[in-house]
Amino acid sequence: MEALEAILTRRSIRKYVAKRIPKDVIVELLKAAMSSPSASNKQPWHFIIITRRLTLNQIPDFHPYSSMLKQAPVAIAICGDILVQPDYWVQDCSAATENILLAAHAKGLGAVWLAIYPREPRILALRNLLKLPENIIPMSLVALGYPIENKLPANRFNQTKIHQNIW
Repeated sequence: MEALEAILTRRSIRKYVAKRIPKDVIVELLKAAMSSPSASNKQPWHFIIITRRLTLNQIPDFHPYSSMLKQAPVAIAICGDILVQPDYWVQDCSAATENILLAAHAKGLGAVWLAIYPREPRILALRNLLKLPENIIPMSLVALGYPIENKLPANRFNQTKIHQNIW
C-alpha cells in the first residue's frame, strides 16, 4: 500500500476477528512508531505490548470508550518519558501513535486510537495496571486486530479550513 493511500483510507476499526497477530507484525508496527519524528530526536517514547486477556479486559473498567479491547488480541500503550523530553513528549508520542495506525492499516490490521492523556483518572489507572514508573506517562492506547468491519474511506477534505498567507 502506498503511503498516501494508507493515509487517505485509514479508518478507526473497533471490531476484530479472534485471530492472533504474529509477533513480527507487531515489531514492524513498533519500527514504524520509532521512525516518527521527535523534537531534538529525543525519542521519549516507550511501548507496552498488551496481550494478556485479563489486562485487556480491565481497561474498559476505567476507560469508557475502550470496550473493543475485550475482543482485541493486542493493544499497544504509547507512553512518554518526561525526564527525556519534558516539553514535547505529547507531540512525539502522538506522531508515534499515528505511525502505528498507518502501519497497521497498511498491514491489513484494524486499529483505533484510545486517548489516555490528559485524562488524569485514565493516566492513574493505566499507570497502576501496567506498573509504570512516575516519569513514564501513558499517552494513548492502540487497539489492534484483524478487522471484521470494512469501512469506506471518509473524505474529510474541507476547503473552508484552508487559509493562505493570512486568515
